[in-house]
Amino acid sequence: MAPLHWDPIDDRAVDTARVLAADAVEKVGNGHPGTAMSLAPAAYLLYQKVMRRDPADHHWLGRDRFILSAGHSSLTQYVQLYLAGDGLELVDLESLRTWGSKTPGHPEYGHTDGVEITTGPLGQGLASAVGFAYAARYERGLFDPDTAPGESPFDHHVYVIASDGDLEEGVTSEASSLAGHQQLGNLVVIYDSNQISIEDDTDIAFTEDVAKRYEAYGWHVQTVDWKKTGEYVEDVAELDAAIEAAKAETGKPSIIVLKTIIGWPAPNKQNTGKIHGSALGADELAATKEVLGFDPAKHFVVADEVIEHTRGNARDRAAEAKAAWQESFDAWASANPERKALLDRLEAGELPDGLEEALPVFEAGKDLSTRAASGKVINALAAHLPELWGGSADLAESNLTTINGAASFIPEQWSTHEFGGNPYGRVLHFGIREHAMGSIINGIVLHGPTRAFGGTFLIFSDYMRPAVRLAALMSIPSVFVWTHDSVALGEDGPTHQPIEQLSALRAIPNLSVVRPGDANETSYAWLEILKRRGGPAGIALTRQNIPVFDRGEGEASGDILASAANVAKGAYVLAEAASGAPDVILIATGSEVQVALAARGELASEGIQARVVSAPSLEWFEEQDAAYRESVLPASVTARVSVEAGLALSWYRYLGTRGRAVSIEHFGASADYKTLFREFGITAEAVVAAAKESLASA
Repeated sequence: MAPLHWDPIDDRAVDTARVLAADAVEKVGNGHPGTAMSLAPAAYLLYQKVMRRDPADHHWLGRDRFILSAGHSSLTQYVQLYLAGDGLELVDLESLRTWGSKTPGHPEYGHTDGVEITTGPLGQGLASAVGFAYAARYERGLFDPDTAPGESPFDHHVYVIASDGDLEEGVTSEASSLAGHQQLGNLVVIYDSNQISIEDDTDIAFTEDVAKRYEAYGWHVQTVDWKKTGEYVEDVAELDAAIEAAKAETGKPSIIVLKTIIGWPAPNKQNTGKIHGSALGADELAATKEVLGFDPAKHFVVADEVIEHTRGNARDRAAEAKAAWQESFDAWASANPERKALLDRLEAGELPDGLEEALPVFEAGKDLSTRAASGKVINALAAHLPELWGGSADLAESNLTTINGAASFIPEQWSTHEFGGNPYGRVLHFGIREHAMGSIINGIVLHGPTRAFGGTFLIFSDYMRPAVRLAALMSIPSVFVWTHDSVALGEDGPTHQPIEQLSALRAIPNLSVVRPGDANETSYAWLEILKRRGGPAGIALTRQNIPVFDRGEGEASGDILASAANVAKGAYVLAEAASGAPDVILIATGSEVQVALAARGELASEGIQARVVSAPSLEWFEEQDAAYRESVLPASVTARVSVEAGLALSWYRYLGTRGRAVSIEHFGASADYKTLFREFGITAEAVVAAAKESLASA
């Protein structure tokens, strides 16, 4: 290990970072200065001395990843991005938390160069960092499995700064347990144990021994206590040595418990809740600057020699690291042309040609649950997509998310009778940890070009919602598989029967909720999900068997049903009115499409012409142009009925004043699904009655 090279100019740069953080919050009048001030030495050490990164190339494949899990302390990252020359300037720090700035209140992926993930909801950053570490290992196995550890161009580290709040949130417990189980030696966490939160001293609610907890998880644990002598000494060399020791421990993830004083060295507000989440105030800011040797009358002042040093150092370190990495990468590419071609395809975000031909085609006239169809589709596609990997939250037999014959992603010692694995396997096992699963899937997708999915019951999407929302906010293509999608899961009863979940998920902007109506719709739904990279998708699948429809090759005509390829449009005319001019439109999703088709037949026998629209994804439908949407739901046909075994909340925009909803507006019950559908009115007879009521309302 090379000794840490640290000069007085580095001390001045650290103090400059403190002052800039305090100035920025003071100017806008709100924010979190304290942690950014006290963590300035740690952040500077990472950015200027430890991490392999290039301020001019934020997509460099060989870079280390940095996750600020303590997203409220966004200035911890913004100031370092400014000092390193990543694209932020003083004006950006001055514009903190204001309209149109590059420096929003919490770091946002895709908004500020150098930010790897959107953080702010505490715990999400650290939990997703576990996904980053998963992905780094899987990608190494995909592209370069045989090179000695530490010598591959795909080897790098994932660094995290986490706070007391992160460690208190339950999602980090779930994810950290998995990280220890997975022996993720590429993950290094610096836990800022300043013991202050908004309610001041964390002793009021948080007194556990975090170090022992993480030892129990199977982590490599170190403590760096800058308060241990009774005087506060920011021993950067001690922290650097701890980081190097963490890097040397390749068989365990590492956490460094860094004991700091929040807001150091503000003379009156350090170590208080007041400096955690509010400006110092003019007097305290001036006093702090005096302590640090800065002019209290001046703001956002950076000495030329400081910025020249930090940007020059960052540039020179990047050039040296990148040159060595490029040599290694070029040698790998030359020796592995097929793997290089795969990498190029994935980096371009492309699917292989002819993938549609690989989709299974399900025989009409047989009944099959869409979860079973999904399992067959996953396996058919996996044979052509080595980048596709995933699993479930201990529900493989129910979600049918296992890639048959593939190894599990685990250290070999954890192989079981049912699942054999190795560190580069592609079947994921999250245990009963839905929240961490969602965060880890996000981290995998953010890290690189693979496509990961995680499955559970639709009802337990509630446990995942924070991660699902962040995936939508970041516009990343995470895939969530949700089975047991209605009360038709049956006897497990109302605790497990989703009622409000479809509507609640559809309320998340930029999330595609996809509920296919039969097995062949499921095939095309998966294909469309994988084609899309602009946001996450959740596919909702039945437990019970439902009919596989007998379809034609194109559009609906007469009694010929439309092709399932129309799923890509979100909603389409599945069955046209016999006369071609509908009196009423029946709109359905999932297992209720069969109910709408049965109602169409009954209505026809009474001389009422009904069109059936299958609407697997309202979000995809809304993306279509106005002409297409009008062709499916013509404004002239105002008699409409929606059919879905859940809340009707999603449907009123399509029903208008005359429309009626066949829905369930209450919790379920424990019984077989046929009884539940009958008792709760999810029947063809109920749809016929609703259609007649809608027609009569004119």
